[in-house]
Amino acid sequence: MTRLTTCPDAEAVAARAAAVVQRHLERARAERGSAHIALSGGTTPGRTYELLAAGEADWRGIEVWFADERCVGPEDPESNYRLASETLLARAAIPPSQVHRMEGELGPEEGARRYAGELAERVERETAGGGLPALDLVVLGIGPDGHIASLFPGAPALEADERAVCLGVTDSPKRPPQRITLSLGMLRAARACILLATGPGKADAVSAMLGEPSGHVPASLLRRGRLTVILDDRAASGGTVS
Repeated sequence: MTRLTTCPDAEAVAARAAAVVQRHLERARAERGSAHIALSGGTTPGRTYELLAAGEADWRGIEVWFADERCVGPEDPESNYRLASETLLARAAIPPSQVHRMEGELGPEEGARRYAGELAERVERETAGGGLPALDLVVLGIGPDGHIASLFPGAPALEADERAVCLGVTDSPKRPPQRITLSLGMLRAARACILLATGPGKADAVSAMLGEPSGHVPASLLRRGRLTVILDDRAASGGTVS
């Protein structure tokens, strides 16, 4: 069952998320000696990363991955890696050897192929459900249309082979059209997902996500028993959240 936390405002969402992220990583490292987290872009995740960097988290043994990336270079203002670098990676002095960025500049297909290979090589596979690499934690935002990572409503990527790890996207409805994304299977294989939502523009998407699973709302397809949703009062105003 989905764990749902409502906070008074966006700052409280980020603070709560930072605490939950730290707790998950500490537990994973204690159990397996290391932890693997995938980051997303966006304003609310970015503030969460800033609070993590300002805290006293121990980043030894923590491997940082990405849920998706635009097909741009790492210095491009639209790069998710750049956001993570400026808000977390540099501030927390996380060694580059522990950071695995999606190489968007290679294009969607080659970038996805290389990232899938790196994940398969470095992340322990889940024993059930297709044997995909099992990340310990994925941090996600949600779009007003219910998309997560670069998995958009009705997109062919939602119907990818269940063994797919990483996918190239060439027709994103949001610019830029070319992207790289973890597959839905990878998100479902993660040991835990945290989804963050703030503002009234996300209220309808959150309400739809908590309804019946549908390819029209990709967030509704996440594995609910492993999902924690943290949102502010405005994002909880869609009518089905309490």
